[in-house]
Amino acid sequence: MPYPPPLRAPSGPRRRSLLTSAAGAALLAGCSADPDSAGSGGPSATARARARAARDSRALLERYDAVLAAHPGLADRLRPLRAQVAAHAAAFTDGATPTTATPASPSPAPVPAAEKDALAGLAAAERALADQRAKELLEVPGEPARLLASVAAAGAAHAYLLTEAAK
Repeated sequence: MPYPPPLRAPSGPRRRSLLTSAAGAALLAGCSADPDSAGSGGPSATARARARAARDSRALLERYDAVLAAHPGLADRLRPLRAQVAAHAAAFTDGATPTTATPASPSPAPVPAAEKDALAGLAAAERALADQRAKELLEVPGEPARLLASVAAAGAAHAYLLTEAAK
């Protein structure tokens, strides 16, 4: 048995019209020239995130250099991971050439005397930075978020490899 037609036509806009209008408004709002600038005249959230990530990668690179200076026997294990950290720093600074040479003076951060403890310290630093980047990627759009996610995943893998090497 078919349903009878409604007695009166609904007044006001239909639900489909409202949804279409809302979707259109959202698209128009997303088409601004720089969604991060918010008219402040300062650097965008994306630029600040990239600068912070580059600075953090350089600090981690210094930490690798300090461990390598204190424990040259770890060079074969740490050299590939250090090279990736240098590449990450370069990626965050718009593709500048990564640092490949070890500086003459190690970082002022103290390096544990035992290799196992030095590796555990590097693993903890990698893990903390990967966690920080995983949180920060939610604050930036598109490509910078993908870059942060990729580098965070690499950092988590480094932490795992360093933890396994310290056993």
